[in-house]
Amino acid sequence: MMDDSIHILLIEDDPAHAELIQRAFEDRGDGTRLTIAHTLEQASAHLKKFKPTLIIADWRLPDGDSTTLLNENSQTADPPIIIMTSYGSERNAVDAIKAGALDYIVKSSESMTDMPHIAERAVQQWKSLQEQQRMQQALAERESQFRLLAENSSDIISRYDTNGTFLYVSPACQNILGYAPEELIGQSFLSYIHPDDANYLQELLSSSSWDDPTAAVPYRARRKNNEYIWLETTARIIYDQENKVIEIQASSRDITERKESQVALQQAHEGLREAYDKTIEGWVLALDLRDRETEGHTQRVTQMTVRLARELRFTEEEIIHIRRGALLHDMGKMGIPDEILQKPGPLTDEEWVVMRKHPQYAYQMLSPISYLNQALIIPYYHHERWDGSGYPHGLKGDQIPLFARLFAVVDVWDALSSDRPYRKRMPPKEVTEYLEKESGRLFDPDIVEKFLPLITTK
Repeated sequence: MMDDSIHILLIEDDPAHAELIQRAFEDRGDGTRLTIAHTLEQASAHLKKFKPTLIIADWRLPDGDSTTLLNENSQTADPPIIIMTSYGSERNAVDAIKAGALDYIVKSSESMTDMPHIAERAVQQWKSLQEQQRMQQALAERESQFRLLAENSSDIISRYDTNGTFLYVSPACQNILGYAPEELIGQSFLSYIHPDDANYLQELLSSSSWDDPTAAVPYRARRKNNEYIWLETTARIIYDQENKVIEIQASSRDITERKESQVALQQAHEGLREAYDKTIEGWVLALDLRDRETEGHTQRVTQMTVRLARELRFTEEEIIHIRRGALLHDMGKMGIPDEILQKPGPLTDEEWVVMRKHPQYAYQMLSPISYLNQALIIPYYHHERWDGSGYPHGLKGDQIPLFARLFAVVDVWDALSSDRPYRKRMPPKEVTEYLEKESGRLFDPDIVEKFLPLITTK
């Protein structure tokens, strides 16, 4: 729930639409402040007086397009802007998002009455993105400070005998470990290593790995105050004239800050990935809200597709892209008119021509988003068929990307297993028989073979 610190500027020239949205916020009753402007001129006047938390702007206004608000800001608008329009143009949506809009909404009575929830998600998404940017900047600054420190600090130079006993330690050990050189000479270096790393280093000491002067070995070393820090050591083995090992020479540096930064960077990366996935889930929800007849289909096929991908031993990184692609597979239907998408009976030939454009619409909408490049394979190609009878390109066999061949089987399985306005679901046995019959014609036979045990034991 939003609080009274949230101030939204609504730019809407249609009084009825503005009133509908205002009433929705009032009914929500969470204290959110809503200021309404009917023109860009009025909006500019308000923006000189205060900075809103969020701007919700109609695309077409009496004195211009609200996209000028994006052009006046940086690549990512601040405050964030949601563009809404009565005309569902995919090109406009893509252009608005690329120009810096946080979201693009097709106006309807449902979307306008749901505007408080849309705004709440937008504010949460914006805060998450700002936090990720702040963390990335902080991490970059810390990494820069670390490099500067490393370049201007001395490493520990040391020599060991074949048993790992210190023969010499440079004075830098005083600053890094807290020990004076004389306190370490004659001691085994393994006695200062974290117990979890000692065995690993012992094995290295007795192998030829130390003989590579470029091999950097990270481990935890105990300081004089009993705290552990991370060191990174490169070493080389010194041989005598008879090719016998006489000692090991090493250079060690403190990499504790780097390790901490890597952990923080990983956490930031995971947070950013979560923000991406939340955005995708928001898009899917918007599509489900529009097409109630297939509600739940996306979640079912996504879960089953991930199961099948694991059965086919895809990597975890590939499964991330597969999951996103499955979630977005029907995204192009946002461009299909309601009278076709929500028709309660079979489509005519002319209507099918329009419906079969949705993979291309998905490509137009999603291809500019770089992190969805791999996931886009499924929305774009999942209606291609093994024998070349599919669309939009009529690809056949291995020409069809593997992600799409995988998903196509799951998509048809769920469609046949679910009720539709114009037909009842098929019994599981008939669905299985259909997939077996069309294996090698419509579907990749190897994938069908792997899939069938999943639906008979699910």
